[in-house]
Amino acid sequence: MPALTIREDDLSHEQTRALLALHLAGMHETSPPENVFALDLSGLQQPGITVWSAWAGEAIAGIGALKALDDRTGEIKSMRTHPDHLRKGVGAAILDHIVAEARRRGLTRLSLETGRGPAFEPALGMYRTRGFAPGEAFADYRPNAFSQFMHLDL
Repeated sequence: MPALTIREDDLSHEQTRALLALHLAGMHETSPPENVFALDLSGLQQPGITVWSAWAGEAIAGIGALKALDDRTGEIKSMRTHPDHLRKGVGAAILDHIVAEARRRGLTRLSLETGRGPAFEPALGMYRTRGFAPGEAFADYRPNAFSQFMHLDL
């Protein structure tokens, strides 16, 4: 695989949009309808959300986003590795980039919501190895039987 290039993404590239569509479809396939909190294209274009994409040469390898919750906390959103690049460190590279940017912005905590089941295990493992720990619901989320909430103090 060529070296990864991670760049801020304005969501205009066809490959980025296709990967985002794949992400949304995957969330709907693996999550109860009432527990799909993934943002669509318009949701990711809202103020306070920054999206990054990882590229291996001319091919998109992954995406991830940071949503500002307030001046001190942020939420990880829309983490997805392209199927052609699974298990190659793409997700970890994007997550590390987002964590570094959160620190640069002066955030003190990152949080995320994810699901349960086999489809979520690889991501959960990655989050755990990066120091995220299970915790309480945050922002507008409510505890439910499917969602898991994780936090990283920066």
